[in-house]
Amino acid sequence: MIIGIPKEIMHDEARVACTPETVGKFVNDGFEVLVEKSAGEGALHSDEDYIKAGAKMVDDPVEIYQKAELILKVKEPLFNEKVGKHEVEMMHKGQYLITFIHPAAPVNHEMVKKLAAQGVIAITLDGIPRISRAQNMDALTSMSTCAGYKGILMAADRLTKFMPQMFTAVGKIEPAKVMVIGVGVAGLQALATAKRLGAITYAADIRPAAAENAMSLGAKIVPTNVPAELAIAEGGYANRLPDDVLAKERESLKETIQQMDIVFCSALIPGRLAPVIITEEMVKGMKRGSVIVDISIDQGGNCELTPAGDIAVKHGVTLMGVKNIPGELPTSSTWMFSNNMYNLVKYLVKDGQIKLDRSDEVIAKSLVCIDGELVHAGAREAMGL
Repeated sequence: MIIGIPKEIMHDEARVACTPETVGKFVNDGFEVLVEKSAGEGALHSDEDYIKAGAKMVDDPVEIYQKAELILKVKEPLFNEKVGKHEVEMMHKGQYLITFIHPAAPVNHEMVKKLAAQGVIAITLDGIPRISRAQNMDALTSMSTCAGYKGILMAADRLTKFMPQMFTAVGKIEPAKVMVIGVGVAGLQALATAKRLGAITYAADIRPAAAENAMSLGAKIVPTNVPAELAIAEGGYANRLPDDVLAKERESLKETIQQMDIVFCSALIPGRLAPVIITEEMVKGMKRGSVIVDISIDQGGNCELTPAGDIAVKHGVTLMGVKNIPGELPTSSTWMFSNNMYNLVKYLVKDGQIKLDRSDEVIAKSLVCIDGELVHAGAREAMGL
């Protein structure tokens, strides 16, 4: 089987799907690996390192898409300006694609439909369930760790004041206040990082167990007033709330949000659009100079004003909708991602071929399209199908 690793083309994306180390493992397992030239440079991996690992370097991405049976990427397919074609156009029927697709997000709907029409068999990494046997394949958790850490550093950089309490010759400066909404893997890492920087931390999560985890890191818990029986979905994930309950949650969090210097948003519902927790009206009431980091933006965002893939200032608040925050830590994130990718491919491949058992929870929740059909439940729901 031929594996293709193209260079990522999203703006400022420095990650690559595989390190030379994991390429070497694939080659030892009997795979042929094609890597686009300079694909690893952003993560400090040279072409020479890939060649030593047994990869064949290819200059033209079109060639990789033509020859590879399996494409491994970090981000969703985009328009490649180098060759004047969308990456989906370069794919072919029966080809496998594994990457972060976020198929439920409206911005990706047309691309997902084209993937299905092209006959591509696509697996989205944000669909890998957080179950014990899938832990070493769970790139979403790995990248969430990176996003929680780096997202707080990026917010602190945008802040116009100190994060920690400072005692100066002219008086005391109070510490910054940081609130994390959605205390999963990314949220806990964000809390820990903000705490290390000296901020006063607050947290909100509709799941009681997640709130307890945040409390163990020293955060003050902001009640959401969502009944536990409505909050928790299968596997311990956050549940999609009815509109009236979500409105009550917004009202419960509003006053605290408007007192914050930084609000870190990471509330997600697996495979579905992210819930809108911060409205424009709430943003208008926030302090001038405050910062919202919305890492849920790939699935629509937790703040209705967050610009997808960009940073903007609205109503005096900096809104960060950067879509590839883990790409700001390319060496560490690529190492984690590539190991997740290797473990997932090994899980899927039997006797040299990919075998998809659609009764397997890992496949059932991550498969986007197959045999020309869009099968991803969250995407179909978001599209009204």
